[in-house]
Amino acid sequence: MHHIILDSETDFDGWRNAARALALNDVKPSNVTWRVANDASELFAPTHQPLEPPQGTFSVPARFVELAEVAILHRNPERFALLYRLLWRLRQHHDLLEIATDPDVAEITAMAKAVRSDEHKMHALVRFREVGREQKSHFVAWFEPEHHIVELAAPFFARRFADMPWSILTPDVCAHWDGHAVSFTPGVAKSEAPTADRLEETWRSYYASIFNPVQKEMPGKYWRNLPEASSIKPLIEGAERTASAMIAKAATEPHKPQTRLEPSVESDEASEMARRRADDIEMLREEAADCRACHLYKHATQTVFGEGQQTAQIMLVGEQPGDKEDLAGKPFVGPAGQMLDRALEEAGIDRRKVYVTNAVKHFKFVPRGKIRLHQKPNTPEIKACRQWYERELAAIRPDLVVAMGATAAQSVFGKITPINKNRGRPIDLDDGTRAMVTVHPSYLLRLPDADAKAREYRRFVQDLKIAAAVLRKSAHAA
Repeated sequence: MHHIILDSETDFDGWRNAARALALNDVKPSNVTWRVANDASELFAPTHQPLEPPQGTFSVPARFVELAEVAILHRNPERFALLYRLLWRLRQHHDLLEIATDPDVAEITAMAKAVRSDEHKMHALVRFREVGREQKSHFVAWFEPEHHIVELAAPFFARRFADMPWSILTPDVCAHWDGHAVSFTPGVAKSEAPTADRLEETWRSYYASIFNPVQKEMPGKYWRNLPEASSIKPLIEGAERTASAMIAKAATEPHKPQTRLEPSVESDEASEMARRRADDIEMLREEAADCRACHLYKHATQTVFGEGQQTAQIMLVGEQPGDKEDLAGKPFVGPAGQMLDRALEEAGIDRRKVYVTNAVKHFKFVPRGKIRLHQKPNTPEIKACRQWYERELAAIRPDLVVAMGATAAQSVFGKITPINKNRGRPIDLDDGTRAMVTVHPSYLLRLPDADAKAREYRRFVQDLKIAAAVLRKSAHAA
């Protein structure tokens, strides 16, 4: 029996070197035990049987290495043994990872997904508190991860908050940034984390502005560590008071009797189809939250998926989320979104009845001090994200898709499509979908000349009016 002792819970290099030596010595998974240094059970471990120096080499799919680097951060104490068993089997069955139903493959994949989900939660839920003032200030946060993700998640915070010194304290390990490099120290108790400070009100004000009384994305166990937690109950009560007031103001006179139509098989089927489409969108949103199809997820705060009516006749496709959208997790909530809302209203289109999304679901930017400057997505990034647009399109099945901006047009039409040459007219796509192109609202915001801005805004509204007319014409034809 071989007893392998790793340096830490996240010692991937140690596991890889040991696993390679074991495999080259033909040591079966059943003849290996794995432990972490300082583990209490290590005191009772039998004497280690030395390995012969490994001879030869072997290869495994690159996907396995990527999967193992993430899955090894899971808290499952059997992860080291499970990974070695999968490695052992891959030597004989190189395409094993393609069999999603294989128990080992399924378990490792689920572990890696759980780790990525926990990393995403850390990116989204960490809240810094300021300790000290002015030049001597330091920003400290407390987080309780489900898995060993601190070292994995820390580079994101170094990029996102590069201009401020910070520390993220956790029970496992603490991460620190001094403006030049990230360092790690042993974990601490929650009692060492700072209490409320003057940033609390900022978080509460921001949260109140985006509060949704039916939201369910954030696990309850995280609320107690967030400054906005104190706002939840008052905001919910406020929503309930508003709903009660609306009910109280409802007419007390009985409604006029209306002819009641007997339910038909067709209407039942339509209702069921609408429900399934809504479920599809929710499932897509959850799936996209863990998207790693391109590198943009590494720097963005979160995936910004589409939202709106699941039976929408119009699907508006923008280019990518901006800074405000990246933080809020919702499309078109920043200045460009406000411009879009105004233009839709003037065009006679109710935004509540359209579906709004972006061709690229993660914010691409260049940091400039405290500011994150928008950067145009490239073709590989657009192609990597196109799967989500296609699946949204299949779930929504709109009568018309409006591509706003060059990136959106490239995604919708599957190729680079000039805007001015094609804008303002419906185009039939190969799959039967009708589409239009126009400018992106942010283009209007960037125009320096007031006259040009007013002129281009009118053209943008006119494009949206054409979209509305196309829908009315389709409705009459039906």
